Amino acid sequence: MYSSSIFEGNLHDFADQEPQRAPIGIFDSGVGGLTVLRQLYRQLPNESIIYFGDTARVPYGIRSKAEIIQFMREILTWMEKQGVKMVVMACNTSSALALETVSEEFSLPILDIILPGARAAVQQGRRIGVIATPATAKSNAYKHAILEIDPNVQVWQVGCPEFVPLIEQNRIHDPYTAEVARAYLEPLLEKEIDTLVHGCTHYPHLTPVLRSLLSSQVQLIDPAVHVVAACAQELDLLGLRNTHPPLPTRFAVSGCPQQFSQSGLQWLGYTPMVEEVCFTDTAISQLQ
Repeated sequence: MYSSSIFEGNLHDFADQEPQRAPIGIFDSGVGGLTVLRQLYRQLPNESIIYFGDTARVPYGIRSKAEIIQFMREILTWMEKQGVKMVVMACNTSSALALETVSEEFSLPILDIILPGARAAVQQGRRIGVIATPATAKSNAYKHAILEIDPNVQVWQVGCPEFVPLIEQNRIHDPYTAEVARAYLEPLLEKEIDTLVHGCTHYPHLTPVLRSLLSSQVQLIDPAVHVVAACAQELDLLGLRNTHPPLPTRFAVSGCPQQFSQSGLQWLGYTPMVEEVCFTDTAISQLQ
């Protein structure tokens, strides 16, 4: 069963009467997508936003393709019910494994994060390293995208299974995290990379740790910056950019709302009110 809220009713009114005032949906497996949300605040301050974190099923990087596709179908169905005008897939693993499938099944504009990140990397360097979840690295999505843009660059990828759990547990400044990062970066440093791509939206949270291990000449690429720029272009193309004041950002998670609120305080500078959304095999229900 699905129960609606007053907030949702307002959004559907906007979607029906003034589609440019409908919200943008953004989702990630957890807190990683907050790096994209911050860029939305900076670059598109008039847009209303619904953020969904699939915290009950994080990390995505160890999931199968079939699992990720099913998760995306559930999340996008829920997003449609909220009346969003566009969805930003703020999850590299989802973009790598599920975008092609789900984009054919939903009429919503869905923006992925990999292509904008790949374009930015090629503009910056010739010896490009990518750190990503194991699933994203195994898919070769970044490597394929980068080489399609410029076949003359060199690309190396490293799967980093421990990063997302450490970030979700707020262990960024733990000495163990620095040890893990050093081990992950070692093969890339041996290749003398000049550019490093955050192949997961969680990873910009690790920038201070990574920067301490990298030469100052190595450029860090945060695809969040570039996917939001692409989002702005798409809104203009579709005539959907909002010029009115935005509604407060709405946050929803599939796991513990309180835990996400605490993370939100650290990454956003305020404590968000967070709803819990429960996905089942046959329906989507919102717990009030």
